[in-house]
Amino acid sequence: MMPDGVAANTRQGGRRARVIVSVINDLSTDQRVARSCQVLTELGYEVLLVGRRQKHSQPLAPRPYACKRMKLVFEQGPQFYFFFNLRLLLFLLFRRADLLLANDLDTLGPNFLVSRLKRIPLIYDSHEIFCEVPELQANPTKKRMWEWLEQKLVPRLSKAITVNDSIASYFNKKYGIPFVAVRNIPDYHTPTTPKSRGELSLPEDRKLIILQGAGINVQRGAEELLDAFRYLGPAYMLLIIGSGDVIGQLKANALQHGLERRVMFLDKMPASELRQYTMLADLGVTIDKDTNLNYHFSLPNKIFDYIHAGIPVLASRLPEIEKLVTGYGIGTFIENHDPEHIALQIETFLQSEEYAACRSRTRQAAAENNWLQEKQKLMAVFRELGLL
Repeated sequence: MMPDGVAANTRQGGRRARVIVSVINDLSTDQRVARSCQVLTELGYEVLLVGRRQKHSQPLAPRPYACKRMKLVFEQGPQFYFFFNLRLLLFLLFRRADLLLANDLDTLGPNFLVSRLKRIPLIYDSHEIFCEVPELQANPTKKRMWEWLEQKLVPRLSKAITVNDSIASYFNKKYGIPFVAVRNIPDYHTPTTPKSRGELSLPEDRKLIILQGAGINVQRGAEELLDAFRYLGPAYMLLIIGSGDVIGQLKANALQHGLERRVMFLDKMPASELRQYTMLADLGVTIDKDTNLNYHFSLPNKIFDYIHAGIPVLASRLPEIEKLVTGYGIGTFIENHDPEHIALQIETFLQSEEYAACRSRTRQAAAENNWLQEKQKLMAVFRELGLL
């Protein structure tokens, strides 16, 4: 019997079983999908990851599995979704696969059709409660279309995973099928050659507050966080790293309020580079608003990035987040999204004796919440398919 992590997965004729993993983004910063592909590779599958190429997509770093980025004429709107799903359907139809892994509802349709036509197993990974994202709440017609698709397909799935226990319970109650919770926890390691603030052009003499992520979008508290710096002195600086639909507005707000010297924006970057910045911060922020079920049950990947970097967390009181932060004693909370209140919480916490204790406790939280442990759940799902 071969140990975990050793290629042991073969089909008839000695060839490896192939899994095609589908996602709608450009593959460059999706850590969850990259980790899934890595686990499949470790288990011996031949992995092909399929996404899309965007106008400003960066070249992909070498990976131990194959990647395919489809180029589309449209990059957003209904035309984009239609042509992406059509291209994905054709791609899956004419490629050999022994297993399909669909990430989120916007790739599920083509994967479901091909899995039925070719009679091959399908795993669905729901990264969130897709139909409850704020972008769909503002467009009831689009929301009904996605809800119709979800209601038609999800109850007919046999294998499904999601990002935490609360969302798994939600889907189980709604559709009557079990979802396995595999949290968005990154690998836990520190850079072999950590950089200094000076090397990264960060100020040495300020308290550095960081907000990071690939989804800095509406209703995630970013606007109020930036506005809070109007009530904080020059000893505090905000570092925003990532992408999202409010970045443009945040930059405009920083200029409008004269905060351009106290707020720094950096584009999304590979996880290894991002970790260098996160480790140099004093406080990590995750203050999603409790305005929809998707955010209510969220457990953002960045929380684990903060913990692994050894920095305490300022968070909003959402169930999964509060359970983690309170359970390990690694941060504090805001009670509302008033900018003046956020400023007061930041200042009070960073000047308190509790801050040092919270920082120290991140070590235990990191040791007990990392991908080495979490990926065992994902491996169990793949093993249950009987392809190994």
